[in-house]
Amino acid sequence: MAGLVPAIPVDWHIRALLSGMPGTRPGMTSEIETKDCVMKLNEIADKPGARKNRFRIGRGIGSGKGKTGGRGGKGQTARSGVRIKGFEGGQMPLHRRLPKRGFRNTAFQQKFNEINLGSLQTAIDAGRIDPKATIDAEALVKAGVMRRAKAGIRLLGKGELKAKVNIVVFGASKSAQAAVEKAGGSVKILAPKKEEPAEPRGKNARAALGIGVKKKGAAKAAEGAAEAPEA
Repeated sequence: MAGLVPAIPVDWHIRALLSGMPGTRPGMTSEIETKDCVMKLNEIADKPGARKNRFRIGRGIGSGKGKTGGRGGKGQTARSGVRIKGFEGGQMPLHRRLPKRGFRNTAFQQKFNEINLGSLQTAIDAGRIDPKATIDAEALVKAGVMRRAKAGIRLLGKGELKAKVNIVVFGASKSAQAAVEKAGGSVKILAPKKEEPAEPRGKNARAALGIGVKKKGAAKAAEGAAEAPEA
């Protein structure tokens, strides 16, 4: 019997791999197609290792985090309630030396909803918005394009608008206004226009317009005329 190779049992997935159909076996394809694969809520879980238990410190030196519990030796850094990072030995720390300027308008800031021309055209094609009627915040919320209007709606120019519409929004970008007007529609802006001051504020703005700033040559000439003795 010399020269004969003993028969080695080959598993079905190895056989499928050699035949060019990885991960399949006879009759398995039909089983996968017919099986109803539905995800259930009780089957949703994180990947293994995504959630770990908290490491318990101070439970014996054998764990490597016993005795001092990872805080090193004794002293200020081993205590709780330490604010050592901003301390500079008693001198005025950097965060108190630097000047504090500006403000935050979080308490009274206005939040707007944004809608692009493409989303508006999609809603019109779906029949949720009537292009012949005036489109405002109330119409968009009623059509389900957005959940709420917030402080107002800003129209942005992403996408293509084909319908002729009349839109009333709080604000709109220049590209959005141009696209609406090109399609034959109109855009009404509800935001109040900024009033320009009669006189520019700030020395740089006044200097740019030459208001209240004397040129060096004129200033020297005026000083020379003042110092010249009268005849």
